[in-house]
Amino acid sequence: MKTDLVVDTKGMACPMPIVKAKKALDGLAQGQIMEVQSTDKGSVNDFQAWVKQTKHELLSYEEDKGIYKFFVKKI
Repeated sequence: MKTDLVVDTKGMACPMPIVKAKKALDGLAQGQIMEVQSTDKGSVNDFQAWVKQTKHELLSYEEDKGIYKFFVKKI
């Protein structure tokens, strides 16, 4: 998936992946896509809840060798 920004939060624990993602997303224009990389297992639930709360769109997420990748579209 083509992304406009990649945010690396690997090694960070809750709530830092969300904090970093929010700050990064604030700098994007509407319709742009951000990829967030995390090693925090809890980030799966955190990102699903966060996008519902903020009304952004979680396009997809995947896990590969302990790294979670979230693709969020700014609405």
